[in-house]
Amino acid sequence: MNRTNEKMIEGWLQFSAIVTVLTTIGIIYVLLSESLLFFQDVSVVEFLTDKQWTPLFTDKHFGIMPLVMGTLLTTFIAIAVALPLGINIAVYLSEYAHPKVREVFKPMLEVLAAVPTVVYGFFALMVVTPFLKSIFPEIASFNALSAGLVMGIMIIPMVSSLSEDALHAVPKSLREASYGLGATRYQTSFRVLVPAASSGIIVSVILAISRAIGETMIVAIAAGQMPNLTINPLETVETITAYIVQVSLGDVPHGSIEYRTIFAAGLALFVFTFILNTISYFLRKKYRQKYE
Repeated sequence: MNRTNEKMIEGWLQFSAIVTVLTTIGIIYVLLSESLLFFQDVSVVEFLTDKQWTPLFTDKHFGIMPLVMGTLLTTFIAIAVALPLGINIAVYLSEYAHPKVREVFKPMLEVLAAVPTVVYGFFALMVVTPFLKSIFPEIASFNALSAGLVMGIMIIPMVSSLSEDALHAVPKSLREASYGLGATRYQTSFRVLVPAASSGIIVSVILAISRAIGETMIVAIAAGQMPNLTINPLETVETITAYIVQVSLGDVPHGSIEYRTIFAAGLALFVFTFILNTISYFLRKKYRQKYE
């Protein structure tokens, strides 16, 4: 009976793994098949080098760089907010907070991850942007800065929770050895435990970056829908995901070149996230070997 249960569980786990792989293959097939049709009309060189993205205009340009720059700009701002705050929160919960405080504070922090992103988007547009206008009067009504700041707040729980778990998993003997050598709690936390848990922390940061790159509603509402090749966070930008939403909800004819641009943009987004996940895997492997 036990052997039969083992076989059933093994079969179910194998089936789950196969479904995941087949789903990924299906996504890649759809993106590639539609993108190849797009690249029959638009050269890859133009797609990668043209500095304008106006496929819905009369004067059509198909350069993905403005969308890529908008995506990277908002993601950079988000990580600049989430990384220091998330790691500091993780260190506090792991090394400073009383166990009862940790039990209460950590679930409350993770509630941020459950807030619908459309709520974050309207918060950025109605609260954060007016506040930023009081500091930067020249800021656009739709801008990368407010979208990036709110995205950073949204992904703080991902960085802090995973980093705190990584810190909590560090052997207690390492802490005791550090204290035994006369190190303070601050020195132990940031010079011993953070490096020891660096594989988990790096993975949490990479996952947060992937989450920020793939965010849709916040940037669609707060950053605007104007492809703009700029590094100025006070200007309006459009991200890859926001453009896909714009075309998907519009009146673009199915099968047209304008319609197929969403698959080319989606392929670029997929490549970005794939590269990040690959980097995450190798960094995690490298730092695990270093500290084992």
